[in-house]
Amino acid sequence: MEYDNKDRGVLYRNENKTSENHPEYSGSVNVNGADFWLSGWLKESKKDGKKFFSLSVRPKGDVKPVNKPAKVADIDDDIPF
Repeated sequence: MEYDNKDRGVLYRNENKTSENHPEYSGSVNVNGADFWLSGWLKESKKDGKKFFSLSVRPKGDVKPVNKPAKVADIDDDIPF
């Protein structure tokens, strides 16, 4: 049986970083069946000094939205008061 990687991802330390702007971690993630490149930078909050990851995602190739946003129903403005 093949492993299901839907809605999963992975980050690896970027051993080939040649610039300060390059991500410290890189990998890929699958969301709703669509594949994306994932980049991560380890940062520190200026407010309280806590460390956190800043993330960026880019589509791999031609990615089309899987779920279209639902339409908002027309609102009846004739309120009887």
